[in-house]
Amino acid sequence: MDFDKKALSERDICTKYITPAIVQTAGWDLHTQIREEVTFTAGQIYVRGKMVHRGESKRADYILYYKPNIQIAVIEAKDTALPGVMRYSNNN
Repeated sequence: MDFDKKALSERDICTKYITPAIVQTAGWDLHTQIREEVTFTAGQIYVRGKMVHRGESKRADYILYYKPNIQIAVIEAKDTALPGVMRYSNNN
């Protein structure tokens, strides 16, 4: 059965394509080395005089772990139809 990738949500793409590639092809353990839909920062701290607030927190589709609490990769699924999308994600 062939799916139209444009009709799938980002989560569907992750489930059907990215997770199997990470687990089956690359050999990562789904239960001990991979976390999905993870918030990995509390957000940038902004200070103006005596006022302090946090910016938006950062989320990733996947974080890969070498060992517990040792993160080695952040994977973010992107729509390849967008102009300028490359094989990696940046903060811009």
